[in-house]
Amino acid sequence: MSPVFPMLTVLTMFYYICLRRRARTATRGEMMNSHRTIESNSRTSPLNAEVVQYAKEVVDFSSHYGSENSMSYTMWNLAGVPNVFPSSGDFTQTAVFRTYGTWWDQCPSASLPFKRTPPNFQSQDYVELTFEQQVYPTAVHVLETYHPGAVIRILACSANPYSPNPPTEVRWEILWSERPTKLNASQARQFKPCIKQINFPTNLIRLEVNSSLLDYYTELDAVVLHGVKDKPVLSLKTSLIDMNDIEDDAYEEKDGCGMDNLNEKFSSAVLREGPNNGYFDKLPYELIQLILNHLTLPDLCRLAQTCKLLSQHCCDPLQYIHLNLQPYWAKLDDTSLEFLQSRCTLVQWLNLSWTGNRGFISVAGFSRFLKVCGSELVRLELSCSHFLNETCLEVISEMCPNLQALNLSSCDKLPPQAFNHIAKLCSLKRLVLYRTKVEQTALLSILNFCSELQHLSLGSCVMIEDYDVIASMIGAKCKKLRTLDLWRCKNITENGIAELASGCPLLEELDLGWCPTLQSSTGCFTRLARQLPHLQKLFLTANRSVCDTDIEELACNCTRLQQLDILGTRMVSPASLRKLLESCKDLSLLDVSFCSQIDNRAVLELNASFPKVFIKKSFTQ
Repeated sequence: MSPVFPMLTVLTMFYYICLRRRARTATRGEMMNSHRTIESNSRTSPLNAEVVQYAKEVVDFSSHYGSENSMSYTMWNLAGVPNVFPSSGDFTQTAVFRTYGTWWDQCPSASLPFKRTPPNFQSQDYVELTFEQQVYPTAVHVLETYHPGAVIRILACSANPYSPNPPTEVRWEILWSERPTKLNASQARQFKPCIKQINFPTNLIRLEVNSSLLDYYTELDAVVLHGVKDKPVLSLKTSLIDMNDIEDDAYEEKDGCGMDNLNEKFSSAVLREGPNNGYFDKLPYELIQLILNHLTLPDLCRLAQTCKLLSQHCCDPLQYIHLNLQPYWAKLDDTSLEFLQSRCTLVQWLNLSWTGNRGFISVAGFSRFLKVCGSELVRLELSCSHFLNETCLEVISEMCPNLQALNLSSCDKLPPQAFNHIAKLCSLKRLVLYRTKVEQTALLSILNFCSELQHLSLGSCVMIEDYDVIASMIGAKCKKLRTLDLWRCKNITENGIAELASGCPLLEELDLGWCPTLQSSTGCFTRLARQLPHLQKLFLTANRSVCDTDIEELACNCTRLQQLDILGTRMVSPASLRKLLESCKDLSLLDVSFCSQIDNRAVLELNASFPKVFIKKSFTQ
C-alpha cells in the first residue's frame, strides 16, 4: 500500500478529533462569544417549534428592596409579562435588590471577607424563577429597565418544581457567566447573552447578580425563556481548526468553581507511588502551610493526591480555619460535608450560605458535621440555607458555645419557634435576622441574654408586633451596640427612637429606611442627631417628614457622617444640604432621589462644590 494512505488516515483521525473537541467546547458555552472561527446552530424541525415564555413565579431570592407585604420593588415583580419595559427609570413595579455599589461594604456593619473564595465566584445576590413548560433553552432574555449590567450568571436546573414526584437527581448547569462589567448607560435594555446548550430540559432558571460596579440600584422587569421541547441536534460549521483546541481541558472546571468531582477528590485516599518529594520535605512545616494557604479548596483537594507529604499538609485542620463553601452551593451535599468533617475540627469561620437547598443537605448531615466541627466556631454564615429547621438551630446552640456571629438572612422558611434557641448563644456579637419569621417573644429573649451584641439586623422582620418594645429592650440590654438595621420596620415611633438614642450611645450605623410611623414633628430625628454623635451611616429613606431642621442638627452634631439617605422627602432645601456638606467632611454618599426641592440643577451645583461626594438623584422617565 502506498504510504500516502496511512498519512491520509492519520489526517482524517486528526480532523475527527478536532471536530469532537469543537463539539465538547460548544457544549460548554464558549462557541457563541469566542473569537474562534466556529459557528454553532441548533437544528430544529417544524414539529420542534420554539417556545417563548415569561416567568410563571419567583420561588426564591436572597434580598430585595421592597416589603414582604407589598409588590413595590420586590422580586415578585419578575413574574409575568413586563410592567415597565421599554421605559427607563426608577419604577416601583420592577424587581430591585437591596444593595448596589460598594457602599454596604464600607459601613461599620460590613463583615470581613472569607479567604479562599475562588476568583470566578463574584455573585452577591440571586433570584430563581419557574416557567410553565420544561424546554431545552435556546435563549434567556432579561429586561433591565434601570442601571443594567448586574447579571453575571444564568443557571438552569434539571428539577421540575411542579412535578409531584421528587427528582432522583438535581443538577445545575451554567448557561452563561461573565465577570462584573461597568456599563456607562442607565437606560433600559433587553439583555440577550449567548447561552450554551444543555442536555436536559428545564423550567427553573436562576439569575445571579453583582451590583458592585453600579452607580445605583439595578431594576429588572421580566425574564423570557426561549426553548424547544425536543432535544436539539448540534450542527457544526468549521472553517478553520484552531490548534489550541487539542490542548488539555484547561477550563474544564472554570464555571463550576472546581466542584464537579470534589467528592471524588475528597475520597481519594490511595496515593500512587511516585518519585520523592523533591525539596519540599526540606522546608519547615509552617512554611509549607503558609504556601498552601493561598490555594482554593478544589486546588487543595487536587494537591492532596500528588504525594503523601502534601496530602498530610492539605488535610491538616489548620488549612480549614476559614472555610467558605458558598461558591460551591450547586454541588455541596451531605457527602461533601462528611468528607470535610475530619479536616474541619478546628474551623472558626464557616460559610454555608445558599447551600443545601432542594435536598442537597439534610438536617441529619448538617447536625453530624456541627457535632464534630462546631466547638471552635466563631462565625457561621447560613444566608438562604432553606434546609434549616428548628433542630438545626438547636444543634447550633448546643454545639457552638463560642459562636460570636450568626447570619440567618432570608432563611424565611425557618419556623418562628426555632429562634428561641438563639438565646442560648450568649457570646453573640453579630446577629442577622433580615427577612426571617422571628417573633417578638423570641427576639426579646435573645436581646435579654445576648447583651454582647454589637451588630443587629432586623430588616423586614414582619412577625414583630411592636418595634417600640424591641427598641426599649435593645436600649436597656445592648449597651455595646454599634450598628442596627430596622429597614421597613412597620411601627416604630418616637418612643422607640428615644430608648435607642439614650441606651445605645455607641451607635455608628442606623437604618430607618421605609419606617412610615416616624414623624419629624415629634423631634425624633433631632434627638438622634444630638444623642448619637458617632453616627457614620444614617438611612431615613422614604420618610416624607424629614426637614431642614433635621439636616441642620445632623450637620452640627454628626460630623463623622459618611452616608445619608433622605430619598423621598419634600421638606429639605439645597441650603441645608450645603450646610451638611460643609460640616461633614467625610460624607461620601448622599441620596436625594425624589426630593421635590432638590432638582437636577441643585445637584449639579452641589456636585461642583463637593466633587468627592456621590450625590444620587434617581429619575422616572
